[in-house]
This record gives sequence, C-alpha cells and structure tokens, in this order.
Amino acid sequence: MSLTTLLDDYISAHSSPEGDYLYRLFRATHVEILAPQMASGQVQGRFLKFLVKMIKPSRVLEIGTFTGYSALCMAEGLEPGAKLFTFEVEDELEDFTRRWINGSEHAPKIEFIIGDALEIVPELGERFDLVFIDGNKREYVKYFEMAMEYLNDGGWILADNTLWDGHVIEQERQDAQTNGVRAFNDHVRADSRVEVVMLPLRDGLTIIRKK
Repeated sequence: MSLTTLLDDYISAHSSPEGDYLYRLFRATHVEILAPQMASGQVQGRFLKFLVKMIKPSRVLEIGTFTGYSALCMAEGLEPGAKLFTFEVEDELEDFTRRWINGSEHAPKIEFIIGDALEIVPELGERFDLVFIDGNKREYVKYFEMAMEYLNDGGWILADNTLWDGHVIEQERQDAQTNGVRAFNDHVRADSRVEVVMLPLRDGLTIIRKK
C-alpha cells in the first residue's frame, strides 16, 4: 500500500463521518454508475459542507450534479430558506440521481435540473453567493464567465478537478479535457476581478473570491 493511500485513509479516519445516507449513496454510485470516482466522497463532501456553513449563501449554483453527492453535502450546510440549483447535462443519470435527492431530508432545499447550465441559468432570474463548478472540463472557462455574471460581489466560486490527476503539468498531454482545465487555471489566475487559491484536495479544488 502506498504512502499516499495510507495518508488518505488517515485523513478519512480523522475527519467527520458522512452519515449513513451519503455512505449508501456513495456505495450505490460505485455499484451502479460508470466512473464512480467522480463522486466527491467523504472528505471533500465534509469540506463542501463546512464552506457552505462558513459562507452562509442564500443561493448556490452547482454545475455538474453527477449522482448528487456533492449537492446533498452542500444542502446539508444551508441555512433555512436557502436554495441550491444543481445542473446535470447527462440525462441518463436523471433517474438514479433524482431518486437519491428526493429521498433525502434535504430535498426541499435542492432544485435538480437536467440541461445545460450555460443555457438555462440566464433564464432563472437568480443571483448566487456560491458556485461549484464540476462539469465538462472543456467548458470550464465558459462556466466561470457565466458564474461571474450571476455571482454577487464578494461571492465564491469553487472549481473541482483543477489538478486533473496531475495531467495539467504533463506537457505531452494535449487532450481537450486536460487543455480545458489548463486554460481555466491560467484564465482565473490572470483575472484581476478575483482572488484565487488552489488546494491539493483530492483531484484539486480551486477557491475563487469575486472582489
């Protein structure tokens, strides 16, 4: 067993547990869904909940629901009356994800929408305090620019997978997804409208604050 795996196990053991419902969702994702590693998991999920509790957003936008794990973690941290809008473009996930979201005690806080956030968010008439980007890596720059348009001043953007399994520093990797993540990382770092810090949490999590 590698040192990294041992450290991951140690970190998990010394972080708050995710709760039975999220544990069962995580297990079901691994049994029933392709690419289950896309689910946030215990440590990142607890971190997302903590950030929501600290920021206290009234409106949250998530781009990329997958099976709903991260949405449920963020909803767990929301104040009464707050709302999370989560978008998933892959409609084949709808039945699985909607079942798990609707079965949660946090379902009233969540609006689960199948469709392209880039097309639908401008029609919502909402402004957001927190945006979590975890969708198509090729579109990350577009997601960021759209998020900035509908994000309140002082609001926050979280972007997942910004280390992309380390591929961002492998110059021989020139596929569209890797280049999309690289373009996003460079774009955000050069944007004077925001402050940014990249954390080596899981597959890379970038925290962005709109000035």
